[in-house]
Amino acid sequence: MGMKKLSRYMALLLVMVLFVQVPGISLAAKGGTAAKEAASAKTSSGGVLHYDVVVIGSELQGVLLTKSARDQGLDVLILDPRSKPGGELIQGQMIVLDEPNDNKGRSLVQGALKPLYANYKAGDVRKLASFKRFYQKLLQGIPLKSGITIESVKTQGVGSDKTMKSLTYKNRLGGQFTVEADYWVENTDFNALSSKLGEKRIPGMESIYAGQKPDYMAATYMMNFKNVNWGKLHQAVLEDYPLTNVRKKYGANTYVDWNFAAGFSNITYKYKPKDKLFMLRGLNATYQKDGDVVINALLVYDVDPSNPKSVENAVSKAKKEAPYILAFLQKNIPGFAKAKLGELPEYLYIRDYNRYETKYVLDYHDLMSSRMFWDNVTIGGYAVDLQATRVVTKGIEYGKPDRYGIPLRSFMLKSYDNVLVAGKNVGATIKAYGSARIMPTTALAGQTIGIILGRELKQGRRLDELTQADFKRIHQYLEKDYKIVVSK
Repeated sequence: MGMKKLSRYMALLLVMVLFVQVPGISLAAKGGTAAKEAASAKTSSGGVLHYDVVVIGSELQGVLLTKSARDQGLDVLILDPRSKPGGELIQGQMIVLDEPNDNKGRSLVQGALKPLYANYKAGDVRKLASFKRFYQKLLQGIPLKSGITIESVKTQGVGSDKTMKSLTYKNRLGGQFTVEADYWVENTDFNALSSKLGEKRIPGMESIYAGQKPDYMAATYMMNFKNVNWGKLHQAVLEDYPLTNVRKKYGANTYVDWNFAAGFSNITYKYKPKDKLFMLRGLNATYQKDGDVVINALLVYDVDPSNPKSVENAVSKAKKEAPYILAFLQKNIPGFAKAKLGELPEYLYIRDYNRYETKYVLDYHDLMSSRMFWDNVTIGGYAVDLQATRVVTKGIEYGKPDRYGIPLRSFMLKSYDNVLVAGKNVGATIKAYGSARIMPTTALAGQTIGIILGRELKQGRRLDELTQADFKRIHQYLEKDYKIVVSK
């Protein structure tokens, strides 16, 4: 062979080596991630990579499940349909943390989020950069692919006795891959996986007013402001005390301390948006120090989170609306006279979308009766808070439950023995969902389910086979080894 032909042959061979794809491994993998992933996964008889757990989506709750399972030695993979990881917490910048508590005022935050909440309340973690560090630490060592599209799923069985076997997806470069798993987890805010599995939708906000079409609580576009004089806001409200007078002047639930502010609905409801897509509800604001403030108040209607163009359109319009909201706050809210807009997010906080029936659907009565289940995986205690829709023009509260349990069965898709749902996909009627949906409650469930998966699968025990006796043992090791108490 001549030297020129040999050179061309070697060059072609090099290109082929560089672009060989192991099934399920993205060409975009960096820093040895692809090699580590291939090494960690098993290969089925058909040459397809097989995992213990595959999680669809990168919301915090599912990431905690993935990390817990990986820490127990399971082979895990995250496939994320969004272009960047982080979901509502990072991409949506939903960093105003709600906290469940019992009727004696005791916090119900447990597990991995407990130190985060402690630092948040102390003021040490308030800005997005701190939350990013927390999230990225959770992801360390976990293979994750962003920008994937689910092409198809393969199941076997019929009726209420089905098993999901494999999933075929395309990566962002158009390459098609198939993976198998023992367990699958729906962890997106738009049911990328569970919408394909044929379960019945749990009625949403339309059930509040006997509507005939599906209805959803509005999403939120988080807003960041700089140069806010928080001391002036605090002092202005103090001068209007007692609290009954404050709330008469500014609106129900108005409250300001040195860290948080809520209410002012008598003012904010007077804002007339430039676009009918929006409504400015009462403020839910956190002071981030140095004049920086993040506010969860701009409700966004008619967003379809399963449609990227719908989300992009809402974000684009929200950015155009933000300067008008700034001008309104400058004029009407103490301490905002010299405020400026900070960096605005590229994504939304999706509060509510389709959810599908689970093996047990949590009900409002379960909450208000403080029911505990034999297979509890988390404890809730947040107020039953339903946000506005186009029809329900203002939010509704249905009371404050004491502590209550949520069973593993509420995180297991009804007709499948190996499909779990995480985060806001929890199986609950709409009223129960108003409380159960909040991050610390569902995040604790994600963490405990990951631990249970790891410890029980090692012993050959599947989730759908666990008994009451098993859960007595499980609750004991959760408390002893992880300081997580979900049995009472």
